[in-house]
Amino acid sequence: MNSNGAKLFYDGQCPLCCGEMDRLSRLADASVELVDIHAAAPDVGLPSRDQLLRTLHFQRASGEFITGLDANVAAWQGTRYGFLWRVLRWPIIRTLANPLYEHWARWRYQRLYGAD
Repeated sequence: MNSNGAKLFYDGQCPLCCGEMDRLSRLADASVELVDIHAAAPDVGLPSRDQLLRTLHFQRASGEFITGLDANVAAWQGTRYGFLWRVLRWPIIRTLANPLYEHWARWRYQRLYGAD
């Protein structure tokens, strides 16, 4: 996938994450580079590997990072389903969706890496 400089960092050892990245790579308009955290070379400008593994990170072409559910929404904007993901940013839904994502991300990290 060629990108315009935007990158989505994902956990390549997480089956659910890999499944979502497979779907995203088939549907996206090549505007986002998908980066497996475990295969990425260390980069001084990136958050730590541990931080990247704890929650999804999207890096805009400008270098700005978006995390969590916002990162997921940003990544899917280049697909025909982007409008559906934007619903998660509506204020009333966002109030519920963000804590649910954060809980899931903590659970996933603990399950895969045995840490909190």
